[in-house]
Amino acid sequence: MKVVFDECFYQVYTTDPASAPGRIDAIVDKLPSHAEIVEPVPATEQQLRLAHTDIHIRDVKSDGLYEISAMAAGGAIHAARIGLTEPTFALIRPPGHHASADTAWGFCFFNNMAVALLTLKTEQRIERAMVLDIDLHFGDGTVNILGNSDWVGIYNPVKNSREQYVAEVERVLSDTKADIIGISAGFDNHMQDWGGLMATADYYQIGRMVKVAASAAGGGCFAILEGGYNHSVLGMNAAALINGMAEPGD
Repeated sequence: MKVVFDECFYQVYTTDPASAPGRIDAIVDKLPSHAEIVEPVPATEQQLRLAHTDIHIRDVKSDGLYEISAMAAGGAIHAARIGLTEPTFALIRPPGHHASADTAWGFCFFNNMAVALLTLKTEQRIERAMVLDIDLHFGDGTVNILGNSDWVGIYNPVKNSREQYVAEVERVLSDTKADIIGISAGFDNHMQDWGGLMATADYYQIGRMVKVAASAAGGGCFAILEGGYNHSVLGMNAAALINGMAEPGD
């Protein structure tokens, strides 16, 4: 399974937890042996404008965060394109699901998922898409940008037990007709992270369910890294999702 990654993502670009030293290393060190690294190219300003205003793009530039953020968005685009034919994971940062068209917070600058799906839509590669956001925190930026679109469905599961959570994800996926399913893959809801809910095995199961649902719909799937802050478990959680997505579909 292909993993979109560039060594620039090792850099500490701000002081927030999403840029903490060792975060990317924790995932790279646990990547499955079948993972094949492919390099992205930065998103163009034209691609970024599909989701963001010119003023917002200028603000990111003025903060000195444009290059790393454009590379993350470009990694999401590359993963989405590959995902049309085979499951793919984008090991990128900064994360993106709290970035709206003209504002951003929560360690995000450009909305990687929105840029990727809008690029595919503009290129006429997809008609319908689904976003499954499994991060602990609600992906408000993705909803703000894409929520009124009739071609994309967005789901942020919220449940009190891991069993209910996984069952709800399965229910939502069961009747999807999307040409592509994009996972906003946050791992901060793990029982040893901020959320304290999910087990590592649950991420494998979610990855597997997404792959099966995408295959049943005749579409593809990809995932992009969002949250996850306990480095001691982050890598194995990401590996579990990757392994689930890599399993052959039913």
